[in-house]
Amino acid sequence: MANKLSAFFRSLLNLSDYVDLDGAKLSIHKNVYFRGPNVFILACAIIIASVGLNVNSIPVIIGAMLISPVMGPILGFGFSLGVQDRQLLKDSLRNFLVMVVISILASTLYFLLSPLNLEHPTELLARTNPTVYDVLIALFGGFAGIFENSRKEKGTVLAGVAIATALMPPLCTIGYGISMLNWHYIGGALYLFIINSIFIALATFLGVKYIGYPVVKADTAVNSHLSRGALAVVLLLIIVPSVFSAVQIVRESNFKIHVSKLMEDNKTIGRGFVYNYQVNTENNPPTIEVFLAGEQITGEDRERFYGAAAAHGITREQIVLREEASFSSVSESDIIKGIYAHSDDQQKALRDSINALTSHLDAYRRYDIPVRAVWKELSAQFPDITSMVITRGYKVEKAGEGTSVSPGPDKVIAVLKSSKTLSDEQLRTIERWLKVRVGSEDVSVVVE
Repeated sequence: MANKLSAFFRSLLNLSDYVDLDGAKLSIHKNVYFRGPNVFILACAIIIASVGLNVNSIPVIIGAMLISPVMGPILGFGFSLGVQDRQLLKDSLRNFLVMVVISILASTLYFLLSPLNLEHPTELLARTNPTVYDVLIALFGGFAGIFENSRKEKGTVLAGVAIATALMPPLCTIGYGISMLNWHYIGGALYLFIINSIFIALATFLGVKYIGYPVVKADTAVNSHLSRGALAVVLLLIIVPSVFSAVQIVRESNFKIHVSKLMEDNKTIGRGFVYNYQVNTENNPPTIEVFLAGEQITGEDRERFYGAAAAHGITREQIVLREEASFSSVSESDIIKGIYAHSDDQQKALRDSINALTSHLDAYRRYDIPVRAVWKELSAQFPDITSMVITRGYKVEKAGEGTSVSPGPDKVIAVLKSSKTLSDEQLRTIERWLKVRVGSEDVSVVVE
C-alpha cells in the first residue's frame, strides 16, 4: 500500500513527460533581449500603467501588465544562474538595466507632463510599502513562470504571473517619485521592484534545478560555495526589511480593528457622544483621536472609557479626547433661573414697546383734527361753502446741501370752495373760529 501511494505521488509530481527543455530554453533566450518592437511595447505599457496609477484605475493597470515584456530579462537571469550560462547571465543583466531605464524615463516623462495630481493617490502609495507578502507573491509567481515556460502546451499562466507579481507599477511609481522629488516614493517603489525581481529570479533558479535543465558549464566547488553564500546574504538583506514592514502592517491593521470595536461599543461617553474619530498610525505607538460633542465628560466617565480601551489592548497614552464641541453641565436651578431671567427681560421689552406706542398714539391724537365735526359746524355757519380741505402742514427747509422736513403741528391750513365769493370779514371770522376749534394760533384759510 505504501509503495503504491509513493508511486502515485511520484507520478503526480513527475514533469519529464510534460516539459520541453529545448523549447523553453529557446523561448527564454529570445525574450531576454530588448530590441525593436519590445522597446516600443515596453514604453507603451509603462505609459498605460502610469495613467492607471494616476487615475487610481486598477483595470488599466492590469491591462498594462498584460502587454508588458518586463518578465523576460528576470526569467533569463534566474535561468542563466540555474544552467550556469555566463553569456545569458550578462545579456539578462544588461537588458534588465535597459528595461529599467526605459521604464523609469517613460514614467517620469509622463508624470512631469500630466496635469492631473490626485490628493490621495492610493494605487501609487500601495507600491511604496513592500512587505514579506510581496516576497511570497514574487516567489510563487516565479515558480509559475518557469513551469509555464517549460511545459509543452503553454497557456495563459504567464499573463497571470505578470499581473500577480506586478512589476510595472513599482517602476511607474519610481518615475512619479522622481517627478515629485519624493524620496519616500522612490525608495519604497525601488525596494518593491527589487524584491519582485530577485525572488522571481530565485524561483526560476530553483525551478530550473527541480526540472533538471542541463548545465552549460559547471563551476568548481569553491565557486559554487561562494555563489550560494553570496545568494544567501543577498536574500537575507532583502527579506529582513520586508519582514519588519509586514509586522508593522499587521500591527497597524490589528490596532484599527481594535479601535473600530472600541468605538462601536462606546458611541457615548457619559452624557457626551462620539461624532468622529481618527486613527494615526504614523505615531509610535499609534494613537486615536476621539471627537466628542454634547455635555463634557466627568473624570469617572473618562476612566470608564480608558478601562474599555484597555480591554481592547489600547492604552490611555494612545487616546486623545477632543471636547472642543462639548459644553459644561448646568444644574436644574441654573436652568430655572435662566428661564425666569429670560421671561423678565421679555416682559420689560414688551412694556417698553407698549409705552413707546402709547406715547406715539397720544401725540397723534393730540394733533389730530376732528374733520367731520369741523365741517358740520362750518357748513352750518356758512352754507355757501361747498367743500373744505383741512390739514396740518409740514415744514421744509434747507439743511446744508440737502433739505430738512419736519411736521409743523401748530400750522393748520384750510382750503375752501364756495358757491359765492366770501368777504374778507367772513374769511377773518372763519380763521378766528378755526383757531379756537382746532387749538392752534397759526391757521391759514385759502379760497380756491
